[in-house]
Order: sequence, then C-alpha cells, then structure tokens
Amino acid sequence: MTEPPTERLTAKQAAALREELEVLEGPRRTEVVAAIKKAREFGDLSENFEYHAAKNEQGLLEARIRTLRSRLDHAEIVEDASGDEVGIGSVVDVDDDRGETMTVEISAVGGAGTVSPTSPLGAALLGRKVGDVVEVAAPRGSWQATIKHIH
Repeated sequence: MTEPPTERLTAKQAAALREELEVLEGPRRTEVVAAIKKAREFGDLSENFEYHAAKNEQGLLEARIRTLRSRLDHAEIVEDASGDEVGIGSVVDVDDDRGETMTVEISAVGGAGTVSPTSPLGAALLGRKVGDVVEVAAPRGSWQATIKHIH
C-alpha cells in the first residue's frame, strides 16, 4: 500500500484539524455509542432502523477520524506565508479576466472561501506576488487571474 501524500499545513491549519479530531473522538463518539445503545433497547436488530442508522453514523464518524489522523500524521508544518508572496495560509484578492474580484485562502483544510494548494487556482497562485497575472488551467478552460492583494 502506498503512503498518503505529504500535505503542507500551517500550524493554525493543523490545530484546526486536531481540534476537530478531539471533538470527534470525545463527545461526538460518546453520542454515537449512546445512540447505538439506546437503539439496541428497541429489540430485534434485523428490523431496527434506529440501530442501523446509528451504526452507519458510527462508520462515517470512524472513517472521518481515520482520515484526520492520516492527514495529521503525514502533514508537513510550514511557516505562515510572508506578506509579499502567496503561500500556504495566504489570503489573496484576485481579479478574474471578467473583472470580478474574489478573495480566497490557500488551505488544504478546506472550508468556505478556501482553495487547495493543489487546485488549479491554488497551484497557479503559489509563489506569486501582487500584480502578477497567472494562467489558471481549470477543467472547463483556462482563465487569467491578477493578484491584487495578499493578506
């Protein structure tokens, strides 16, 4: 079996993953175990919807825990990006070739307003500076983005 790829995270991003893992392994796991116990009390497990739903939820929870542990085990912690060059953790304002402005954070953690450093936009922005025009090779066609500001 191959090793998962190394993921570059800032200390803040790694802390967010550790915090999520702590919640899932603690209170969330306890809730799921209690739901399974309660569902077992309803009787025949072969036709017990609550039991099967709780066991399914437990499977999803354990899969997420394994994913988070693997990501953290294979993470490379990088310094927060400096203000003059786009890096992991940078928040960047870019104008697309239609003149629309978007603000994105370069983050492997995900969430609203983030782009992965391995995505077409994230990869195009890494290492660039304010004023640079980058070519974004997206699945639906290439487009250009101009870096306006790096936070």
